Amino acid sequence: MGKSSKQRALRNNDTLNPHPEAVHDPLFQENAFFDVDDLLQVKYEMLRRVHSDGWTVARAANSFGFSRVSYYKADRALREDGLNGLLPRKRGPKGAHKLTEAVLDFVRATRSEEPDLPFEALIERIAQRFGICVHRRTLERALVRSKKKRRSLDK
Repeated sequence: MGKSSKQRALRNNDTLNPHPEAVHDPLFQENAFFDVDDLLQVKYEMLRRVHSDGWTVARAANSFGFSRVSYYKADRALREDGLNGLLPRKRGPKGAHKLTEAVLDFVRATRSEEPDLPFEALIERIAQRFGICVHRRTLERALVRSKKKRRSLDK
């Protein structure tokens, strides 16, 4: 696997080191096995330097291009989740944070009472009742997911 194909694979897996030039550890400079582009390997080696080689956190973080805060986050993640903890996590909300079960129950009840109620009016009622602004498409997707979930429970 060539350097560019490995970089492409790392990028696709969100494990391409965004700052390979910041890695100054001698292992990565002297040995082809160690790859400054591989974020997972860089983080692991930074942690190993402290735990196995007795380096200070400040020295290891500096040698690998991280802050001490990043070191401690990686250390905790490794202890709690193993190597999988060192993998980057997706940013942003993890699921529908506005459309709680209470809001969806309200929507289902309103739609069963008034099946011809336009989405705009329903969104306005949600805003009045719960004080949240919901996009039409978000509501449509949530209702589709809700129907699928109910069907799978009925089986």
